[in-house]
Amino acid sequence: MALQEEMEQQGNWLFRYRSYLPIIILFIALGVFLYEKKSASPCPTTLYFQMACLLISLLGLVIRIYTVGYTPKNTSGRNVEGQVAEFLNTSGIYSVVRHPLYLGNFFMWLGPAALTANSWFIIAFCFFYWVYYERIMFAEEQFLRRKFGAAYEDWAKKTPAFFPACKKIISSQLTFSWKKVLKKEKNGLVAVFLIFTLFDISGKWMTNQTDYNYILIIASGISVLLYLLLKYLKSYTTLLEEDGR
Repeated sequence: MALQEEMEQQGNWLFRYRSYLPIIILFIALGVFLYEKKSASPCPTTLYFQMACLLISLLGLVIRIYTVGYTPKNTSGRNVEGQVAEFLNTSGIYSVVRHPLYLGNFFMWLGPAALTANSWFIIAFCFFYWVYYERIMFAEEQFLRRKFGAAYEDWAKKTPAFFPACKKIISSQLTFSWKKVLKKEKNGLVAVFLIFTLFDISGKWMTNQTDYNYILIIASGISVLLYLLLKYLKSYTTLLEEDGR
C-alpha cells in the first residue's frame, strides 16, 4: 500500500475513535500530576496557575463554540461513523484556518497537560497530538478534495491547516446559532470543569490538604445540571431544533 493510502486509512480509523484520545490523555496526565505532587520537590500548583491552565482549556472551548455556531447542518460536528460534509466551509473562522475544531481541541487538552507542571509531559503531549491529528486531517482533506474538487483546492492554497493566518477574517454567511452550540458543545463544557475538579481534589487528597477549589466544584455542579437540562431538551423537546443547523 502506498504511503498516501496508508496515511488516509490510518486517519479514517483514528477519526472514528478520536473521542477516546481525551480519556487516554486524562489518565496519563492525572498520573503525572499526582506523581509530581508526591515528588521530593513538587512543582507549585497555586490557584493562579490552576486558573491559568483552566483558561487555556476554556480558550479551546471558545474556539469550538465560535466554529460550531457559524456552521450549517452536517458540517463541523461530532460525527463518529465517518467523514460528513454537505458544504465546504470557507468563511468565518474557516477563512483563517482549515481545522479550527482540532485547534480548539488542542487547547482544551493542553490545559490539563499544562496542569501537571511537567515540561517533558507537555512536550510529549504536543508531539502525540501532532502525530495523531496529522493523519486525521490528512484523511479529512482527501475526502474534501474528492468531493469539492477545485473549490477545495483554491481554499486550501490560501488557508493554513492548523496555525491561523494573520489576515482579515471573511464574515460568515450565517448568523450565530446558540441552539446548535448548546446541542453540540455541552459535552465539552462539563468535561472541562469536571476534569479540573478531579485534578484539584485528587491532588489535595494526595497531599493531605483540604483547601479545595470550591469555585471549580460549584462550576462543575452547575455544568452538570446544565448538561442534564440540555440533554433533556435535545431528547424530548424541539426547543433546540433549528432549520439548516
